[in-house]
Amino acid sequence: MKGRNARVYAAVQRIPRGRVATYGQIADLVGLGKMARQVGYALYALPDHAAVPWHRVVNARGEISRRGVPGSESEQRLRLELEGVRFDGRGRIPLARFRW
Repeated sequence: MKGRNARVYAAVQRIPRGRVATYGQIADLVGLGKMARQVGYALYALPDHAAVPWHRVVNARGEISRRGVPGSESEQRLRLELEGVRFDGRGRIPLARFRW
């Protein structure tokens, strides 16, 4: 599992500032095929101090996925907005514009 997580982290680190990728997109990049959920598990296991831009990964609808940690969705949105990523009125990121 450590090798898989390391591949996920390396791919996420390649996402440029002001861009996002989907869980499925990262899964494809690291050879996990349709196992987008495994990307979510890897990011959940990320230590708090890690320098991986986890906030740049969103779901296939361009939405921030709900998490078990209170406030993490707000933190993710704030981080993305500070990088210039915009949300529409439904809280979605226009992937055609911001997808990596």
